[in-house]
Parts: sequence; structure tokens; C-alpha cells
Amino acid sequence: MPGKGAKRPEPEVPEEAPPPPPPEANSEALEFLATISEEEIPLLYFSETLNMISETNQILGEYSLDIKQAYYYSSDGDTKRSVLVHATSRGQLEEIPCGTSISGYLDWDLKTYQQHHHEFIKFLPLSVDKKTTLLKQNADMLMTRILKEGEEALGFQTIQLGSEQAEVLVVEQTMHSNEDIPMTWQYYLLPDGHLAKRIQVGSPFCCIITKMPIMREEDEFDPKPVFEKKQLEWEEDVQLFAIFRDRKEELQASHTTYMQHHPEAQTLISDFLLFLLLRQPSNVVTFAAEYFGPFARGLDKPPPFRSSNRPSPFRNPCSLSVPYNPLEKIPEKSSEEKTEDSSS
Repeated sequence: MPGKGAKRPEPEVPEEAPPPPPPEANSEALEFLATISEEEIPLLYFSETLNMISETNQILGEYSLDIKQAYYYSSDGDTKRSVLVHATSRGQLEEIPCGTSISGYLDWDLKTYQQHHHEFIKFLPLSVDKKTTLLKQNADMLMTRILKEGEEALGFQTIQLGSEQAEVLVVEQTMHSNEDIPMTWQYYLLPDGHLAKRIQVGSPFCCIITKMPIMREEDEFDPKPVFEKKQLEWEEDVQLFAIFRDRKEELQASHTTYMQHHPEAQTLISDFLLFLLLRQPSNVVTFAAEYFGPFARGLDKPPPFRSSNRPSPFRNPCSLSVPYNPLEKIPEKSSEEKTEDSSS
């Protein structure tokens, strides 16, 4: 027995079990979403209303779905082009009004920007009204209560729609909660994306369209035509050659008339060619610029103290030695230079 005044050992408190890990997205669902291209997303835009019927074909309510293009305004003030999905389900379950509304903004990779979920049951004296918001913040998602696990493909099936049979793709969506039991829906989708049937697992009723909708097909665009480049043989074309000959004669007549009215042009060109052949410069462009420079009109009067050895914009400053004046008299060759020219 413990001595007097000894402390009794405290009872051990069992450790709390760690919370279960959050559910992970199904890999097959992610692969399916990755196969949807940006060009195919506009084909998903549609608006449809389905009747909710019981097992005895009694209409209990309606389910409406609207998918369209919209603009999402983030908390940072950015405006992004997105896809707006809005689904509403209203009806009565055992004469109790109930309904569910889901709206969300998706990007072109079908990732959620923002989602609102509103569910209500008007059951007196206790009414239920639940609202859930899913908001994207940078690389994280801010969620309240409901976690969207994703969609799991259940394969292709054939169902009866009125008097016709249609092949549909059945996908399943499950929402988990930390407090309530999971809720699961099954969607029956036609090949063009129309929703043909919706079933809530555990519910006594389902949603189904009353008649087969008109199927939409993706537009097929013809490839752009490719034209081979052909060489133009204008000399062999009678019409083109006649146009060329008429234009040539017209230009020749115009040039002849102009030179007859401006004889000074012929004199100016002849003088330039004479100086060019006498000087025989290595740079013809620079020589021509310096030759015609003094004949320019409309220029400001040069200053009286301007250097006679001014730099030329067409010549390297290092190569300037003696300025050239096209109007100066060409110096005559000495007797020795004449003797050398005659001997050569």
C-alpha cells in the first residue's frame, strides 16, 4: 500500500484517433477531363429542363440545367472568361417542398474558380437550409463542409427515352462531408453532352427527359486550298504583251517630250558624264553627291566663315584631303605626264 501522503497515479487518457485523410480524386476521372479540349467546350453550352417523376410516373418537380459562357470577377479585380454552370432542382418529397441549387464558374481546363451550393427542405416545424461555398485562392481552395471528389466513369449503357433507345455515358459524382453521410448522383449523358437522366442514389425518384433531343454535331471545316505558284509567261500571252508594248511606247513618248521641253537636263547630264570620265573616281556615288551639291536650290545661305574643307556625308572623314569643286578648271597635265601617256 502506498504510504501516507503519496499521490495516486492519474488515469491514462486515450489518445484521439487521427482524422481520416481527405478523399482523393479518381485518376480515371482526371484522365477523362484531360481529354476535353478548349475547342470542344463550346459544344457543351446548352439549356435543358427535365421532369422529376416517381416510380409510378407521377411528376414530382423539375430539374433545370444551364451551361453558358460568362466572365468571372476574382477578388483581385481580374476578369477571366469562364464557363458558368447552373443547376436547379425543385420538387416535393412526400408533400414536403425541397430543392437544390448549384452554380459554379469553371476555367477552360474545367477547374473550379468558385462554387455555390444551396439546399433546403421546408419541413415544419424544423426547416433545413444549407449553403456551401467553394472558392479558389491562389493555389489553394477554400471549402466549407462539402468536398467534391470528382466524377467516375461507369461506362456506356443503352436506355429508353420515350419511344427511342439511346446510348449514354453514365458518370457518378459523390460529395463527402465531415458531419453528414456522403451523397451520390449518377448522370446519364448523350454523345453530344445532353443530360438525359439523373439519379440520386437512395432517392425514390429520378429525373429524365421526356423526348429525344436533336443531337448536335461538331462542325467540320474543309482544309484551306493550296495553290501552286506558277511562273507568269507574259511574253507568250497576247493580251499582256500588248499591254506591255503600249505602256513602253507611252513612256518613250513621255520621256522624249520631257527632254524636248527641258534641254538643260541633257546639258547637265553631259557635263556630269564628262567630269566623271575625266576624274574616274573610285566611288561614283560620293562623286555625284559632291558634283550636284552646289546646284541644290532652296537651301539656307552658307555662313561666311564656313570651312572650305567641310566634311561630306558620303565620304569617310579620314579620307578627306583636298575639297573638290566641280566648277573649278581641270589642271592641264605636265609635259612629263603627257610623255608618259603617249609612251603607254
